[in-house]
Amino acid sequence: MNSTQTTDGKSILVIGAGELGMPVLRNLARKAKDQPGSTISVLLRAVTVESTDPVKQRDVSEIRELGIVIVTGDILAATIGELATIFARFDTVIGCAGFSAGRNTPMKLAKAALEAKLKRYFPWQFGVDFDVIGRGSPQDLFDAQIDVRELLRGQDKTDWVVISTGMFTSFLFEPIFEVVDLKKNVVNALGSLETEVTLTTPDDIGALTAEVVFAQPMIRNEIVYLAGDTVTYGEVAETLQTVLGRPFTKAEWTAPQLKAELAQDPDNHIKKYRAVFAEGKGVAWPKCDSFNEKKGINVTTAEEWVRVNLRS
Repeated sequence: MNSTQTTDGKSILVIGAGELGMPVLRNLARKAKDQPGSTISVLLRAVTVESTDPVKQRDVSEIRELGIVIVTGDILAATIGELATIFARFDTVIGCAGFSAGRNTPMKLAKAALEAKLKRYFPWQFGVDFDVIGRGSPQDLFDAQIDVRELLRGQDKTDWVVISTGMFTSFLFEPIFEVVDLKKNVVNALGSLETEVTLTTPDDIGALTAEVVFAQPMIRNEIVYLAGDTVTYGEVAETLQTVLGRPFTKAEWTAPQLKAELAQDPDNHIKKYRAVFAEGKGVAWPKCDSFNEKKGINVTTAEEWVRVNLRS
């Protein structure tokens, strides 16, 4: 189903409806009700819309109930020109497809955004501060994100906004990441117990992204920092002990150690992320400097997340 929107109103297209896309869509739809002329659309693959998977069916029906228009397209299969044709019908495009779309997709989408002469583009950069991390980090995907920033900064036809969120809060506690081992009651600190990490939940990112999109005066050509919490790995261990009521052992996985492990297994993305976060550069910023703190918007702290999700 394709819409025929013009760029008269604030027409917004979100790419993807996954872990981050759904909260962004919910909050944009809520905010758009108070913004005359605003319309929200989402770009989904036809196979997603037609899927018999119960989770996808639930998301698609929620999207329709929210009054969001579904535009079908495949960001992997489509050419830059085909994507630009889709994008050109909107004022603003927000990328929520994530890295699962592949290393080259962020640049492909950015080129399509510029070719479409969008008024404003929010690239998929919901994460760490790639400028501070710099090129050649253990996580080579980050170089592709720096390329996108350079492309957007090197032109003046399309405004851009980057939203830096740190790590998704839940990811810190994922068994696959192995930083928090709830079975063995161990916290493996990346770098050191004093190394900091900024954490924000996808629900909070969704709410704050909607605030950024509709903020007046309009936010453009800048990086907006969000922070649900900024904590050290030592503080994470203390929080787990307090909330869960049992002792946790603290171990340190140093940056050299993690880089050596990565050298033995160079294609392992989890090991790439561990090594980057262990370096502690560009992965944390003071919560007091964040957009949410300056605006007085409540967000979920690490302790609140642990209370809700890990106390079973």
